[in-house]
Amino acid sequence: MVNDAPVRLRAELQTFPPYIPGRAPAQVPGLSPFRLSSNENHLAPLPAVLEQLARPGSGPTRYPDDAAVALRRTLGEVFGVSPDRTIVTTGASELLVAITQITSDNRTEAIYPWPSFEMYPQVTGLAGAKRHAVPLLPDGRHDLPAMAEAVTEATGLVFLCSPNNPTGPVLTHAELTAFLARVPPHVVVALDEAYWEFANDPQAARGIELLDAHPNLVLLRTFSKAHGLAGMRVGYAIAHESVIEGLLKAVIPFGVTEVSQAAALVSLDHHDEVLARAREIAAQRDAFADALRAQGWNVPQAQGNFVWLPLGERSDDFEIAASRQALAVRNLGAGVRISVGPQEALDRVLDVTAAFREEHPDLSL
Repeated sequence: MVNDAPVRLRAELQTFPPYIPGRAPAQVPGLSPFRLSSNENHLAPLPAVLEQLARPGSGPTRYPDDAAVALRRTLGEVFGVSPDRTIVTTGASELLVAITQITSDNRTEAIYPWPSFEMYPQVTGLAGAKRHAVPLLPDGRHDLPAMAEAVTEATGLVFLCSPNNPTGPVLTHAELTAFLARVPPHVVVALDEAYWEFANDPQAARGIELLDAHPNLVLLRTFSKAHGLAGMRVGYAIAHESVIEGLLKAVIPFGVTEVSQAAALVSLDHHDEVLARAREIAAQRDAFADALRAQGWNVPQAQGNFVWLPLGERSDDFEIAASRQALAVRNLGAGVRISVGPQEALDRVLDVTAAFREEHPDLSL
């Protein structure tokens, strides 16, 4: 006899949606498809990385270096910190989970901006924390005064995102410094810097300069974006030793493969090239954003490798219009995020956006 009783899962699972990856583009006859929904680096991998990937490793029967000693040492050299203040994980996503696990439970509160990265409500909800999603300002920036006001004695974790995914603006250095001065030192502030290499605003926050003065600050970074290693799944954090010690207890042992560590290490050895390529993408982004603004779109300050169109209830219609042209964009309900891709893709997007405005003259942006 089959027992049809449902399995008992945690009630918290009903309080947040699952993470849904960006869609693949539709296949349209005569058009090359472009996935502009996942903020991937559209440039070809660094030749040195490809050469490394072609070399034989020690074989799949051996575990990788769990401590990622060589990679952490090089991270320390590149960013001027002790390797003991770094940790390497399976993408920045694992860092989000781990930092939440070591700070949050059903007795604590978590604060994050919204809209922002969709994993923030997921990881804090799974921990059982009470969540405060603080709305962004109309220009897509963090409302840091409101976030500081939301901090209580129960607050264990604050997420910040600069550049903010999906809207694009950065936190300025002055804003971040003032915010940290208002947050109690026992509250962990996790600054998600997944797109920091693309930011060209001279006022952008320099979180690494504030680590010594604020041991509760944690920088979350990734090799997935500017380094172009999304498929390798390598993330890293820079933080005070006490926070790193806590994270080491929460991450998956042997999570980052030898191949991934080697690719990341070679990419770090060519960090100047990585930054140069990020500037190339940033220039594409700025030109794309300017072209959209010239069409009449209200594009917030774009500092990642994407732009944001605050379409509201028209987001579904725009996603469909883009799909008909073999373009996949990221529909997040309040708007649509479009990743920077090859110029052919961006030119086609501009055709879609121009036609969409003509078809919807009542569109208020």
